[in-house]
Amino acid sequence: MGQEINQTQFDDQVFSEYRCRLSREIALLEEQLSHGIFSAIGEIGGYELESWLVDHNYFPSPINQAFLTRLNNPLVVHELSRFNVELNGAPMPLKGNALSAMAFELNQNWLECQEVAHQMDSVLMMIGILPTVRQSDLCLANMSELKRYRALNEQVFKRRCGRPLRICIHGREHLDIVHPDVMLEAAATSFQVHLQSAQRDAVRYFNASIIAAGPLMAASGNSPLLFDTDLWDETRIPLFEQSVEIGDQPQPENRRVSFGCGYVRDSLFECFAENIAHHDVLLPILIDSPPQQFAHLRLHNGTIWRWIRPLIGFDPDGTPHFRIEQRVLPAGPTIADMISNAALFFGLTRYLATLREPPEALFGFAQARDNFYAAARNGLQAKLTWLDNSTIEARVLLLEEILPMARQGLETLGIGKTDIDRNLGILESRIKSGQTGSTWQRAYCEKYRADSLHLVAAYLEQQRSGSPVHEWAL
Repeated sequence: MGQEINQTQFDDQVFSEYRCRLSREIALLEEQLSHGIFSAIGEIGGYELESWLVDHNYFPSPINQAFLTRLNNPLVVHELSRFNVELNGAPMPLKGNALSAMAFELNQNWLECQEVAHQMDSVLMMIGILPTVRQSDLCLANMSELKRYRALNEQVFKRRCGRPLRICIHGREHLDIVHPDVMLEAAATSFQVHLQSAQRDAVRYFNASIIAAGPLMAASGNSPLLFDTDLWDETRIPLFEQSVEIGDQPQPENRRVSFGCGYVRDSLFECFAENIAHHDVLLPILIDSPPQQFAHLRLHNGTIWRWIRPLIGFDPDGTPHFRIEQRVLPAGPTIADMISNAALFFGLTRYLATLREPPEALFGFAQARDNFYAAARNGLQAKLTWLDNSTIEARVLLLEEILPMARQGLETLGIGKTDIDRNLGILESRIKSGQTGSTWQRAYCEKYRADSLHLVAAYLEQQRSGSPVHEWAL
């Protein structure tokens, strides 16, 4: 989805040609994997941070085109709406001071972005859902000036025969609305973490990422409010799942945004084959590149938003590789919080992927999926099932089981002790205090009877301090 296009209308011939190219590329992928051609380089991390542009009245500021032009930084790019941008990090081998290096790089880019935003009477903010965003802000007039987004919207509603989307979320309160375009997706911003693995380890890392998603979600909630309605700890999850719903798949696990429908058995090829089997082509962009670039396969994969998604990329020498994109984490509350969340993902996934007995052989996919949604609803108070089939409160599970596993995983990766202690220490303090971004937002609103404007003002003040969320005062 990152590639710009030159058209938004497509005829049947274009769709037919695109499907032919998809067929060639999926066959080539299967052949290359059978011959072990994909990269043997593993344990490389990266990230993408989606953030908000906010004006001095604490409402969304739809200026991303002018902002990006003035910034002129190739690591900062468009997002769906005019009031969002995405900051990308350089891939880093997961060893030594990698976590500190990620934090430093992100902080430097963030400060540069903030300086430009301030020059434009705006500020950048990292939060899963901006409390002041209004449904009226999420309109086509505020869609970024890129044809690929217009084409996506047109294709989604063509398949829906023009029917509006319905968003129905039951949480602490209840939200039930309809919306005429895909712009509701722009209300959900994430911190997406990438993990490149060697071909021989890709299946284990992918399945481990699925198992890790529930505990990871429980520890990181930062999106409780949407349109002044208190919903899930991570309201991004149901919002995104419903905001691009095409209706071409009756089973929830096969929809465009989902947790998926099972572990991988033999190869990540299964995910890409499943994409073609279960999902119609949305954007039939014919790309002038050799099949070995998998351009059409990668674009199709980019229009299917599994919460844990495999990606095809390329090493510096052109060798294709697999990356796992962990999409469950929200943006914010601070860089320190997000890098700690990434450390939890890297460490726990490494631990699970290198157990002598693959945990997916005993721990059912349905259990991992149920953990994910329970954690998205209830955060640290969620009841989760773990590898021994016990059911335990997420807060206790994280402290007693998950953090020690993550520490061991980070140690075997070769991450330095200082980085491990700093990041897992932040997580431990957050979990013990019970104060995630979501619980802080709720507690602030309750204590001060605050509306969304006052909440955003207070949140921004705390975020500017750089202190992790467990240290935020009320």
